[in-house]
Amino acid sequence: MAIDQNQVRLTGENSFVRLAEAEGADPTTQLSHWRIHISPVGPGHALFLKSELTDNEVRIYSDNIALARWLQEDIEASMRPDYTGLTIPVVEAEFFQSGDARSFWTESAESETDLITLTWYDFEDPFVMTVPPSENPGQPHGIYTVLVPARRAQVTINGEVSAGGPTPMEIGGKAATSCCLALSETWVIPP
Repeated sequence: MAIDQNQVRLTGENSFVRLAEAEGADPTTQLSHWRIHISPVGPGHALFLKSELTDNEVRIYSDNIALARWLQEDIEASMRPDYTGLTIPVVEAEFFQSGDARSFWTESAESETDLITLTWYDFEDPFVMTVPPSENPGQPHGIYTVLVPARRAQVTINGEVSAGGPTPMEIGGKAATSCCLALSETWVIPP
């Protein structure tokens, strides 16, 4: 048995969706859904969303604004530059989850004006991804996670369903899809 000497930055879940009309096409919807148990600013949820249904504007929903801002600047900025900038408002929302990784998994975010539902289903076998800190250029964090690729996924905003579907992609040398549950996810940095 060994102890990982890296410093834990966060732990929880970071499931994602990237829908497109065809492989290689621009996404119709892309999002990152966070359920955090441990972070420097406490637990909570955050949803970073850009979709044809939002006129391709980035929206951020959260039940912990400090967490959303921390994720936005410390984590999301290293992966998606269009999610950066404190001028993007954080919309207060409540979050709900149903289902499981065997049949379907649904995450919902509800604000005063929006109801957003994310559903993953038709799952492939889960696998563990381990990325040591600084292995990816421009990314100082290491990541340990269980990924469950979904062959099918749907995003609904206020009753409208986004076009497109998951597309094949490779993750760490393994065939997967552009829509995955990312469970037991822990982000670390060197001590």
